[in-house]
Amino acid sequence: MKRAGCLFLAVVPVLVTAGAYFLAPSDSGTDASKDSVSTSQAARDDARAKAERKHADDRAADDKLIASLPPGLAAPDKKELAHKIVSTAENSTLDWRTSYDYIEDLDDGQGYTAGIAGFCTGTHDLLALVERYTEDHPGNGLAAYLPALREVDGTDSHKGLDPGFTDAWRAEAEVPAFRQAQEQERDRAYFDPAVRLAKLDGLGTLGQFVYYDAMVFHGPDTDPTGFYGMRELALEKADTPAAGGSETEFLNTFLDVRREAMKSSKHARHNDTSRIDTAQRAFLQAGNLNLDTPLVWRMYGETYQVP
Repeated sequence: MKRAGCLFLAVVPVLVTAGAYFLAPSDSGTDASKDSVSTSQAARDDARAKAERKHADDRAADDKLIASLPPGLAAPDKKELAHKIVSTAENSTLDWRTSYDYIEDLDDGQGYTAGIAGFCTGTHDLLALVERYTEDHPGNGLAAYLPALREVDGTDSHKGLDPGFTDAWRAEAEVPAFRQAQEQERDRAYFDPAVRLAKLDGLGTLGQFVYYDAMVFHGPDTDPTGFYGMRELALEKADTPAAGGSETEFLNTFLDVRREAMKSSKHARHNDTSRIDTAQRAFLQAGNLNLDTPLVWRMYGETYQVP
């Protein structure tokens, strides 16, 4: 089963109350649909900007705190493990490096889904990837599609992309620089902010993975089905370890909130909660807060293991 983690668009953002710091992609476009996308993007950026202003004075202290902590999920072996677990949910394989050239329309309203993190033509992250890649490598095989990518951003349209874009993506995925660009965008948009916030919340390696997987699947959005929105809902029910709460209790609460968000999706493809029920929850119930190996889990009925 292939399930891509796409950034969902929020209309009414919820104020984020965490010290999460990242760069937000820019928007472009001029027609009515693009204006709507730009407005939605601006709303998300505004919510995040408020959070950053709230914590701007604490940024240096946060940096110092994180530097004093164990690497956790950012350790090379744990990061590799994280990508393997996510890949079993996204692409039914432990070998996440086989997905650089992956591209298809999953009929989930997000347009084409592609690459190692499920970048989507309808959710801005694929556009951001190609724009950044083109800045460093002008004249690449995807650069000619930038006008079309900007046009379809925020929609499920293929206008200007068919019939050549999928072949161009697969061809460019053979280029080492584009593979590196995919990894950099995955880390910039999903891995780094998820791990940083989890550490600030006092979560260990498993909790950092729980945040990362949610960030990939739901996107860094502030509505009730986006990562930041789900975290806000969890905070209403349980305290983080950093606030004096139980790590296990908070993670169970967050997983409950996330499971409800997945089950409420109108897209049946998004309703399967295996990545929670037979993977993350199983690790948590086993008390494996450090995400230690050997590790065994089930995804969509199939068993995977890392020695």
